[in-house]
Amino acid sequence: MAENEYVPLFETRQVKGRILFRWNAVIRIPFIHRLSQRFGKELPGIDIFVCTADPLLEPPSMVVNTVLSMMAYDYPPEKLSVYLSDDGGSNLTFYAMLEAANFSKTWLPFCKKFKVEPMSPEAYFRTASEPLNVQEWPSVKIRISSKISNGPIILNVDCDMYSNNSESIKYSLCVFMDEEKGDEFGYVQFPQSFDNLTKNDIYGCSFRVIQKLEVHGLDANGGPCFIGTGCFHRREALCGKKYEKNFRFDLKKLNNTKVNERASLLEETCKVLASCTFEHNTTWGKEMGLIYGFPAEDIVTGLSVQCRRWKSMFLDPERDGFLGVAPITLLQLLVQHKRWTEGHLQVFLSKYCPLLYGYKKIPLKLRLAYCAYNLWAANCLATLYYVVVPCLCLLKGITLFPKISSPWVLPFAYVAFSHHAYSLGEFLWCGGTFLGWCNDQRMWLFKRTTSYLFASFETILKLLGYSQLAFVITTKVADEDISKRYDQEMIEFGVTSPMFDILATLAILNLLGSFGAIKKVTMHADKGFKVLDQFGLQILLCLVLVTINLPVYQALFFRMDKGKMPSSVTYKSIIFALLACTLAVY
Repeated sequence: MAENEYVPLFETRQVKGRILFRWNAVIRIPFIHRLSQRFGKELPGIDIFVCTADPLLEPPSMVVNTVLSMMAYDYPPEKLSVYLSDDGGSNLTFYAMLEAANFSKTWLPFCKKFKVEPMSPEAYFRTASEPLNVQEWPSVKIRISSKISNGPIILNVDCDMYSNNSESIKYSLCVFMDEEKGDEFGYVQFPQSFDNLTKNDIYGCSFRVIQKLEVHGLDANGGPCFIGTGCFHRREALCGKKYEKNFRFDLKKLNNTKVNERASLLEETCKVLASCTFEHNTTWGKEMGLIYGFPAEDIVTGLSVQCRRWKSMFLDPERDGFLGVAPITLLQLLVQHKRWTEGHLQVFLSKYCPLLYGYKKIPLKLRLAYCAYNLWAANCLATLYYVVVPCLCLLKGITLFPKISSPWVLPFAYVAFSHHAYSLGEFLWCGGTFLGWCNDQRMWLFKRTTSYLFASFETILKLLGYSQLAFVITTKVADEDISKRYDQEMIEFGVTSPMFDILATLAILNLLGSFGAIKKVTMHADKGFKVLDQFGLQILLCLVLVTINLPVYQALFFRMDKGKMPSSVTYKSIIFALLACTLAVY
């Protein structure tokens, strides 16, 4: 091979898909051996930001394990700089980091000598002993790092997302340092994966189909969105620079970028950069760094980078690059998704709406794909209609669908069957199980009738000026009983919440509707077949919803553990459901 011959550092393979953001889906395959052959030790500096906010919800031991895993990358240590962003300013976290610095003198040589993976001490010893959403990282960590290490590549992770693949940095550099296409990319996004999922993923947290199919489609049509963690950024792109077609950015020339200043002077400079008033009357938070003012700041930031003509790429190596902690209670999941969907909807209703903000800046298909996620919250309206109206009409004797004997029932049957059969096939193809698919469908129903509903309501209140922006941190700790029930794949209720009031009321409403339908069929034998013919689809829909809600009925009436539905929720839901049925009938 000639010295100056171009050698691609990654390969793109085409995959066909059926819907908009899966058209022409692609899979990227980086070649890290070529990276080493081509550049040797001429690799750029990497700045890593680990973010935490509350030592009670995000224990320092977890933060320390994440930081140590970042320090243990298979990468020249003199070119790695790890920063901890602690919005809580916790002394406990600070002293834990001091202890971690001492432990790293033993842990890092151990990792390199034995090629340890995962590189988190807690995760490594946990797996070795077995038989064979944080607040967004602030722009001030960007500014301070530019004065200390100034690495041209920035990696950001949440405090619970430890490094699981020692080669992740090199994978991303195969993109940034590709001599033909590398200068086009502003960030490289890795999947958000979890190490505590149950066998059948009881809360549907894996985003299995989204990450195995949909995001690859986004990659082919302009690039994936930024999801807030596990993402490598080009510093210039993140700091507001627009992509220029003929501009060439040589990362090799930025190896020795650390600033040579006296410690005292550097400390004073960093204090100024970190002050709350530094950003006043500047473009920080508007065009530079993270875009402020949204619960989903990551989505807006990624969109802004793409609208400055930078591309993005999705890398999904065989070994997960990062592993985090998924919610282990239902309320944690619903609150988390409320925040996400609320943020997405606020983006759609703001000046950053992809359809308008991305006009003539990013491809139409990518703008439409963004909207599919931005409008998740709006799904609550259609879902609530199908959960509530057919049931009440059944009790009232109002038919909504064609008769079973009518040929017009065939389109309904075809759409329902083909959609769910294809959905199941996709899920199994992506490595899931049948029970996992059932759990996934259940969680989509729960989220659409609670999280999405509250997200829509909160967004409307915010637009009217009756609500302020708030960021809710998902707790990363749980007591032993909750963890045990989670491992047994029992849905955790256990506390009162308006979301549980809605779930329980809807479940009982469909149970009453099913009982009413069965009564009509069995008590009037001469009219039984006529009732089935006229209301067959509505009865089937109610029975499907009852089946989906079986864990809710168990929690309401049969479970005796602390994870059951609180009695107050049971009483309220029965009253609300009976009231709705009474009003519907009379």
